[in-house]
Parts: sequence; C-alpha cells; structure tokens
Amino acid sequence: MSTMTREEIEQGLQENRFAPGGTARNAHAEVLAAAAEASGDSELFRDALDNLINSYLYSSESTKMLVPFARLLQEYDKDPGAFSRGDAHSLFWQFKWVATAISESPEIPLESATGWLDEMERRYRIAGYSERPVRESELWFADVIGDDERAERAYARWQAADRDDMSDCHACELNGQGHYAMLRGDDARALEVWQPVLAGYKTCAEEPHRVLATALLPLLRLGRFEEARAQHLRGYRMARGKESLLPSVGKHIEFCALTGNEPRGLEILAEHAAHVAPLANLDDRLSFHGGVLVLLRRLKDLGHGHLSAVPYEGVPRTVAELYEVLRADALDIARRFDARNGTTRVSERFLARIGGAPLVDVLPLGVRSAALPQPEPAAAPVAAPVPAPATDGAALAELVRRARAARDLGHPGSDGLWAEVAARVGTADAVDPLVRVDVADHRALAAARAGAGDAAALVTAVRDGYRALGREERAALSELRLASVAAQSGAAPGEIRELLAVALRAAEALEADEPLRGRRIALAELSAIRLESYLRSLEATDTHDHGHGHGQERAHGELAAELTAFVASYAQSLPDLVAEAEEMLGRIALSEGDPERAVPLLAAAAARAIAAGRPWQAVDPLVLRAGVLMSLGRPEEAEEDARSGLAHAGELTDAEQQAVVRLTLADILLERADAAEAAELALTAAHWFDQAGLTADGGAQARLLLARAYAHQHRNADAAEVLRSTLPDLLEHGEQQALAVREFLGDLLRELGEPREAAEQYLLAAELVKGWEDPRPQAGLAQSAADQLSEARLTPEAVAAYERALELHRLSGDAPVAEVRVLRSLAWLAIREEVSATGVARARALMAEAAGILETPQGDAPESPELRSELAQTWHQLAQVLDRWVSVHVQEDEDEDEEFGPAEALGDAELTALRLEEVLLWDRAAGVYADLGGDHLAERFQCLNNAAWTERELGRPEAGAARLSALIEELRTWPEGSVPEWILPRAERTVAHLTD
Repeated sequence: MSTMTREEIEQGLQENRFAPGGTARNAHAEVLAAAAEASGDSELFRDALDNLINSYLYSSESTKMLVPFARLLQEYDKDPGAFSRGDAHSLFWQFKWVATAISESPEIPLESATGWLDEMERRYRIAGYSERPVRESELWFADVIGDDERAERAYARWQAADRDDMSDCHACELNGQGHYAMLRGDDARALEVWQPVLAGYKTCAEEPHRVLATALLPLLRLGRFEEARAQHLRGYRMARGKESLLPSVGKHIEFCALTGNEPRGLEILAEHAAHVAPLANLDDRLSFHGGVLVLLRRLKDLGHGHLSAVPYEGVPRTVAELYEVLRADALDIARRFDARNGTTRVSERFLARIGGAPLVDVLPLGVRSAALPQPEPAAAPVAAPVPAPATDGAALAELVRRARAARDLGHPGSDGLWAEVAARVGTADAVDPLVRVDVADHRALAAARAGAGDAAALVTAVRDGYRALGREERAALSELRLASVAAQSGAAPGEIRELLAVALRAAEALEADEPLRGRRIALAELSAIRLESYLRSLEATDTHDHGHGHGQERAHGELAAELTAFVASYAQSLPDLVAEAEEMLGRIALSEGDPERAVPLLAAAAARAIAAGRPWQAVDPLVLRAGVLMSLGRPEEAEEDARSGLAHAGELTDAEQQAVVRLTLADILLERADAAEAAELALTAAHWFDQAGLTADGGAQARLLLARAYAHQHRNADAAEVLRSTLPDLLEHGEQQALAVREFLGDLLRELGEPREAAEQYLLAAELVKGWEDPRPQAGLAQSAADQLSEARLTPEAVAAYERALELHRLSGDAPVAEVRVLRSLAWLAIREEVSATGVARARALMAEAAGILETPQGDAPESPELRSELAQTWHQLAQVLDRWVSVHVQEDEDEDEEFGPAEALGDAELTALRLEEVLLWDRAAGVYADLGGDHLAERFQCLNNAAWTERELGRPEAGAARLSALIEELRTWPEGSVPEWILPRAERTVAHLTD
C-alpha cells in the first residue's frame, strides 16, 4: 500500500478546501484524513479532520461529520495546548453543526442527543462563550421532538443572550428567526424578519440562498405573487447544483407544483436527477424528496402519472412509480424520527406538506418550459354510466339566444357559447332542427378556419340545412364561406370567382325586406375585393410578370381603389365592415412604404369598430398603429394607442392576439424607460404566446424583452434565468439576433460575477461573426471574452483571446484605444503568475508598444483627449508594473523564508534606477492629466501621490511633499465644489506624514 508524503497531504488539503461540495470532495477528504492519521503527525491529522468536517458540511452527507468531530474533540481533550486560538475557535464553532447533525440523525437515541446538547452547553460555558448558539440548537431540537414549551423558552433565551464571536452570522440567525415565526403560522412576521436577507443586506455562504427558497410559500400564501416569482428566479439560480442546498431545491420544485408550473418543476427535477437517491443525510432527504413528492402528486392529479420522471437507483421510473417509491421511503424516515422523538410531529408535517393544494391557478414565471402533453384519457368506468339529467328547455333556449346574438355581432365569445350549446344538445332527439344546423354551422366554420379537408363538405351540408329550413340569409353566408374555403384549399381562380358570383347572387336574391340583405351583399363585395386581389397576384405569378415591382404597384393601386369605393358606399350603414376595409387600406399604405398615410387610416378603422359596438375589432388596427407611431418617433401617441388596444382586448379569446397587444405595449414602455410595467406585460405576453402554441416564436421574443426589462431594473439574475431558458429558441431567429442575445447574456453574467460563463457567451458570439468582412465586431467580442477569462484567472486562455482581439483590431486599422487596452492587459498577465525578470521585460515591452501607438499621429486629426488620457494611463500602469517588480525584491529581503521573487536579487543601484523611472513616469502621466482638466483630477492625484511615496523610498521625502503641496495650493484656488471632498484631506495627511 502506497503512503502519501506530508507535502502531498498538505497539497491535497489545499486543493480539497476549494473543491466543489459533494461526495467526490468528501471521498478525497476521507482519503487525506486516513493518510494523515497513518503518518503519525498529530498536527497534520487535526488539519485533515477539520477539513473532513467542513467537506461533509457542504454536502448531502453532513451527518457523517459526527465521527470526525468526535475524533477531533478527543485530540483537543488530550492536548488543548496543541490547538491554536483559531483552531480552538473552529472546533467550538463546529459544535453547532454537530448539534444540527444530531437532530437530523434518527439513529441517535434521544438521550444521547440531549447529552450532546448538555455537553455543548458545558463546554461553551467553560470557554467563556455566550449561551446564544446553545439555545438556538436547543430550539430546533425541541421543535423536532414536539416540545413546544421548551422550544418557546429556548427561543426567548436565544434572543436574550449576548452575541459574541461564536454566534451565527446575522443572515443565518435571521433565517432561523423567520423560520420559527413561519412554523408558528405567522408568515407576515417571517417575511419581515427575513427582509434584510432577501434584500441582500445580510449575506453569507448559503444566504440568501436558503431564505429565498423558504420564503416562497409564505409569499404565495400572502398573495405577494410578483415577489414570489422574483425570489424563485433569483433563488433557484443560487441553489442549482449545490448538494448542500438540496432542501432548498426541493422547495423550488414544490413552488412550481403549487403555482401551475409543473413543467418547470420537472425540469428542475431533471437537473438534479443524480440526487433523487437515498441521501445520507436523512433530514435533507426528507426535505428534498418532500418537495419532489408535491410535484409528482400534482402531476398524477393532472393525469400525467404515465410520464417519464427520473431514474431511481438506476431504474427508470414514471411519475406515478417514482411517487410511490419516494413516498414509501420518506414515510419510513419520518416514522423513524417519530420513533426516536416519541412524537408524530415529523410525520404530520411531512404529510401536510405533500398534500398541499395549489396556491394559485397559474403564476407565469417568464422562463420557458416545455408544455406537458395532453393527459391520458380516463379509463372507462366499470359500472354502467348514470344517465345525464335532461337539459332544461328554457336554459337551453336562453343559451341559444345568447350564442346567436354573439354570432351575429361577431363577438369573440361566440365560439365558446356554441361549443356549450353543442355539449348541451348532445344526441337528444327533441331539439329544434334550426339549433342543430346552427351547431353544425359552428363546426363547419371551425373546420374551415383549420383548413380541414372536409371543410367544403361540412359548409355545403350547412348551406343545404339552412335552405331546407327557409333561412336563406344564413344559406347566403354559407355560399360565401364556400368561396373562402376554395381559395384556402388552392382551387383554380375560375372556380373561386364562380363561387363568389354565386354568393353575391344569393345575397342579392334575398327578399327586399330581409334586414340582413344589405349586409350580406356588402360582405360578399368585400370578400370579392379581398379574394380578387389574391387571384390577380396568383395570375401575375403564373404569367411570370417580369415587371414585378410595377405589377405589384398596379395591384396595390387597384385594391386600394376598390376598397376606397367600398368605404364610400357603406360608411354610414355598415361601419364595422368599413373598419375592415380601412384597416386593409392602412396595411396597403405600409406595404408601399408610406406610414404617414397609414396612421389616419388605422385610426379611422379603430374608431369605426368602437362606434359600431365591436371594440375587440379595434385591437389589431390600434396595435399596428402604435408600432407605426413608434417608428415615426411619436412615442406618446404610440403608448396611447397600445394602451387603448389593451383596454379593448378584454373580450378577445384568441391567445395570440392577447399576447401581441401586451408585447407591443411592453416594447413601447421599455423604450420610454418604464421597465417595471414593461416587464409585467412581457411576462403575461410570454404566457399568452405559450397558450397559443407559439413558445418558440412570439414567446421567445416576449422573454427577450422581459430579460431586457429586468436588466433595466438591475434584476440581472432574473434576466439571465429568463434569457437562458429561451436561448435555444432565440438562436433560431437569425444571425443578428443570435449575436445580440449571446452578447446580452454575456453582459448579464459578467455583472453577476460569473466570468467563466460570460466568456463562453462572448466567444460563442464571436464565432457567429467570424466570417464577416468587418473584423470589428469579432474583435470587440474577443476582447470582452479575454477580459472575463482574465477575471476567472484562466491566464493562458485569456492571453490567447487578447492576442486574437489584437490581431482583429489591427485588421480594422481604426481602433488604437482598443489595441492599447489589449496590450496593457497582456502586460499585466505577463506578471500575474510570477513577477519574474522575463515577465517584467515582456510587460515593459508591451507597455512601450502601447505608448508607441498613442504617440504616433492618428492621421490629420488633432490630438484627441481620449488618446492623451490613454497615453497617461499607459505610463501610469508601466510605473505600477515597475513598482511591483521593486516590491518583490524588497519583500524578499524582508522575509528570506518566503519564496518571493527571482532567484537573483536586484542590487541597490538597480532598485534605485527603477524607482527613479517610476517617478518619471508618474510625473509625465500627472502632467498629461493636468492638461486634460478637472475630469482627470483623481488620476492626477493618484500619480502624484505614488510619486511622493516613491521619493520617500529614495530618501527624498521632501521632494514628494513638495509635489503634493503644490497640488494643494493649486486646488485651493479652484471654484468651490469642483474638487472632490476626499482629495485635499488625503493630500494633506500624506504631506504631514512625509514631513514628520
């Protein structure tokens, strides 16, 4: 068996401390602890035990820390003096974790658990620590065993005890206080307590991650839906993939199940499929699986028990199968806790949780989720079905009356009413024949809209049915529908024209006293105008008209003339049909590139529809007009039209129309800097697009706008989650949008402090523009990627990206500032890993190259202030590089035991020369900043301050003081308020220190 050396163990411990939490890290920590124990080195063994305890803590195996903690405590009892002050503090701090682990371990008898708490209290008292952590641990133990009186006493003593350096951080304590209030049924108090954590004022390694998850249900129960949605988006992002936060992940899954977001819950479950297994920490297992069970039960209730879920112990499971397995396991764990605790509290709470009912029908989250398939049809009942009660004749008659009125008005709710009539009529015999034909008419119309193959036959049967009943005005309408169906099915122009003629003759043949005769004739004429334009375009295509532009212009002219004549004929009598004609005229004007002409036409169409008592018909022209007005730079009017469109959309039943009107207004509001309302509208627009089956199209655009609105509100985490979820859809909408979306996501991730992920997006965006003739977009993206790779400390990758960006900037030939900044970044990377003679030489060369670019005249243009500022910055940074080089040697001299700097130290003369060069560079930079004025005063002061301290190192403090004194005198003559408040006091303190 091979053994590890001390150096190998120490290196392993160092790596393990920064490894991601989880079973892999724990296994490595266990190997290191065993190797340290075998080495016989007590100090090394203590370090390894401490590391193992910390590893277990941030995983789903936290209860395993009991054994290594007991070993470490034995080491302490054997030789307390071997523990440094920091080591002893860490040991006592871990006592709190152990107290929690004991509560979470049903295999530990109640007496032993109580004994551990007593031991914790005794040791804290002897060590002089406050009882505050002890009472907190006692609170949760008392709560889990159902001793509410003891829990209340412990809570009071916890709050009354003093805080000291053994107390949990404020964020963790607030978590516990709020959780206790929630358990006592006071959601409002819990949220009040949690507010500093939710707002980000109090944070730690696992907060606000945990509070964000725990707050979800209280927020829902109080009806604070917008907050709940935001906390889910932000909180799940923090908890995703972290093994120690699986209970929080379970709460996010539960939230989805109780808000109509079951598909989202399934996606989260799939992302954590590897953890749907028997976790070592039974309390975490109960909590995580509890959230999963809420989702699985909800899916079963909705008829989705047959869907594939995730494997369990290597076996694929359906939703129903996984539910049964997890429920049985969880109840067994709960009963084990109850048996240990002598109470049924754990089981009762668990059963109440997994039986929870939805708290809202649907709460749109904004993120894209795949829709669930239609549920399986219910199995046929074994017993004979109970006959449905006979339909009440009066109720049916009233329903038919309402359906006919809605149909005649063209109301969007007509379809729903006729569907209800059809359901009520069923197969009953004693039904008015006209009602049966009306129901058939509704079905035929639906088939025609869907382009069904049997639509013509259905419409023909309806026509014949109406004719047999003497309802010629309805038969005439069916004749017109036959022409539309023929056009939709691609019939020959001659056939379509003949059907139109038949329809017109049928309308004209109606009795003179028929109230609908004029309307039927007008409708036939308007339909003929529409279809004739379509037929002319077909015929022009068939004859291979080479004068396509002129032919299209002529066709538009003919159509416009016909529509104009129609408007003139029916303006007074049939305003709703005239409104349709005017909307068509507006669209023709837009197609001809004349938005100014379209604006009044669309306004007139909307006004006529409203005047005719058909406000829903005004929505499309209003929404279209709003977009036109925005393009014309008239945002106030655009917003007014879009708001009017939304107000009139209340009775629309078409999901796509509901989505479009909201997305239009959201877009306008975002342009007008009202990001909050824009976000709300974009969110609901995405939901409506999903309902319309347009998730990948309109839904993707709505989510993009939602992400932009969130970003405007500095809700970058929410924006990133929404954008990530719909990214695959957006990438399919053309190269330009793919580029913009990748860059946008990169910007969000950069702001969120995720440089590696941001760099990935910038690099993917750069690939999209790789073949473009203009190299500048790729250069900018490569540079952004390099900046983030550098931030992530991926130095070789950053260097490669910077060098590619530099190459591209030089190809463009017009980006000196970008070139210079890349060169300076490369200079700093040259000395990042090690400040060596080779690295400093490369950095110096790169800085000199940057300065050379800036000192070279840029064409015939006068010297740019921007270029002058960059030159000063280059000298400034070169001086900082040299100062770093000097500091390495000074530090090496001061501490010979540490491994700093190069093998061969610089001599005094070389150090002096470097310092003199630093001073020269800082003076030159300060001079340029002085020429550039007050906007660069802070940089000027920094240079003079650095030069002053370097003069002191050269043994010339009075020279440094003179520099700053001259600046102080100058600034005192500047106008009041033009000098930042901090500069003069700081300069005066430095002068005093230098002359002391």
